[in-house]
Amino acid sequence: MQTIQVTVPFKEGLHARPATELVKACMTIKSDITLIKDDNHVNPKSILGIMSLGASHGTALTIQVEGADEVEAAEKLQSFFAG
Repeated sequence: MQTIQVTVPFKEGLHARPATELVKACMTIKSDITLIKDDNHVNPKSILGIMSLGASHGTALTIQVEGADEVEAAEKLQSFFAG
């Protein structure tokens, strides 16, 4: 399992446009992914799950990736949140 810490870099937070881009990125990943904010765990392959987090600019998130392509997936997600 790969666990990474990221911060939401988007000025308006993780709103519809970046959430849609995150879903698209996650759909190419075979591993199981969990996006965590506080005690909320969501599947980032679901736009409703992402939007339910209410992650604003600067929010700290934890991402857990487990599966065959977890290393590459973690790097891809780290790059996504790098802006």
